Amino acid sequence: MAPLGGAPRLVLLFSGKRKSGKDFVTEALQSRLGADVCAVLRLSGPLKKQYAQEHGLDFQRLLDASTYKEPFRRDMIRWGEEKRQADPGFFCRKIVEGVSQPVWLVSDTRRVSDIQWFREAYGAVTQTVRVVATEQSRQQRGWVFTPGVDDAESECGLDNVGAFDWVIENHGDEQHLEEQLEHLIEFVRSRL
Repeated sequence: MAPLGGAPRLVLLFSGKRKSGKDFVTEALQSRLGADVCAVLRLSGPLKKQYAQEHGLDFQRLLDASTYKEPFRRDMIRWGEEKRQADPGFFCRKIVEGVSQPVWLVSDTRRVSDIQWFREAYGAVTQTVRVVATEQSRQQRGWVFTPGVDDAESECGLDNVGAFDWVIENHGDEQHLEEQLEHLIEFVRSRL
């Protein structure tokens, strides 16, 4: 059953490895479609907020792209997994509360249970988008393999999911990325 609030016309669930460009892609889409049409939702937002409260940390710094969160990342992952074990839809329900825009871009889908929850709640308006980038591109963006993070479910849970509805290649070729974004924007507009 869908939570209270407006029913979306389209829900795009973005996934990809760390530093693949998920936030970059979702923010680019929102800037072109407009914040009145398109909401960027982050599953990590309520997780980080609750984690910060329980551990006396700076919530805003956990949200940004700085290195502040890195020392806490493993424990945050463990803590989030415990919450999901108890209630797989906990963070999904939190992010959709009060959202009124017709298009939702969930920028950090990481688990099969996330996809299942949105498909059960919103059905056919839910589509998956995988953002891929070469290791070299990710390294140029600051990625370094971290045991316990890059081999955890939060990074690998969707590796074997099968086919995604959309795949966006973000290897650093701006023209190719732009062409892919234009195709996705055309699709989004067809659903409005």
